[in-house]
Amino acid sequence: MSEEIWDRGLQSERTRLAWVRTAVTLATGGLGATGLAARAGLPLPALAAFALAALCGAVLLIRTGVRFRRVQQALHGGRPLDNGADALLAWLGTLAVVAGALTFVIAVR
Repeated sequence: MSEEIWDRGLQSERTRLAWVRTAVTLATGGLGATGLAARAGLPLPALAAFALAALCGAVLLIRTGVRFRRVQQALHGGRPLDNGADALLAWLGTLAVVAGALTFVIAVR
């Protein structure tokens, strides 16, 4: 019995790469923004928001491998996919960036 590729278009592999890009962007952007905010003397809420974005990105990056295996198993088993926790982390990280940027704009005025 030969092992067949599940989806010939490699959709789940492309989706995994998209999650990796999102995670790396949140992690590196959050770290960079935290460093810049600390040097600029911004208030603690801005630092905390950017640090939260970096943390969400790091957790997402760690979870990408596990998520990919779960998706493959669900596809092969005919079960529904669950993106709940990962999507929540991505949203939380994005909202943290927005909150940090808003705090930055208000503080610079």
